[in-house]
Amino acid sequence: MATITVLDKVFEPYIPHEKILEAVRRMAKELERDLADKNPLFLVILNGAFMFAGDLFKELHFPAEISFIKFVSYSGTHSTGNVRQLIGLDEDVAGRTVVLVEDIVDTGISMEKVLEYLSDKKIKDLRIATLLFKPNSYKKHFKIDYIGIEIPNDFIIGYGLDYNGQARNLKDIYKIVQ
Repeated sequence: MATITVLDKVFEPYIPHEKILEAVRRMAKELERDLADKNPLFLVILNGAFMFAGDLFKELHFPAEISFIKFVSYSGTHSTGNVRQLIGLDEDVAGRTVVLVEDIVDTGISMEKVLEYLSDKKIKDLRIATLLFKPNSYKKHFKIDYIGIEIPNDFIIGYGLDYNGQARNLKDIYKIVQ
């Protein structure tokens, strides 16, 4: 893998697709161990988590449902700190086990807004699964139940993550060259 240019930034290879899939398979086994008898609803946070969710869902070998919500907070390479809901929940989640599926948790601000949005929905058991986690950026205190890969505070693209709408289609993850 070589460096790539996306819009006005250069990115270098960071996490190869096979390593991503290893983390996804491990997480699926953890989810199956914990939730196989619960018929959970996997609630995917768009847009970034769509590739992760697709691969994860293929690895689940127990009854489960999937749905999508959309919140946005990024502009360019930085979080705005302002989280807006664009697509809401259609399903009745009262009394259900729900797994929030996120591509990346960095500061935790976006996830906190999603948790606030769901707080009055009478969910029986709420879990969080994120492919990527930036512990050095994390500023909140909610529990993340399933973590695929911990990474430093680099700006990354690929495998669903974007830079101004570009590069979500890359199967590998790249980090920005400083």
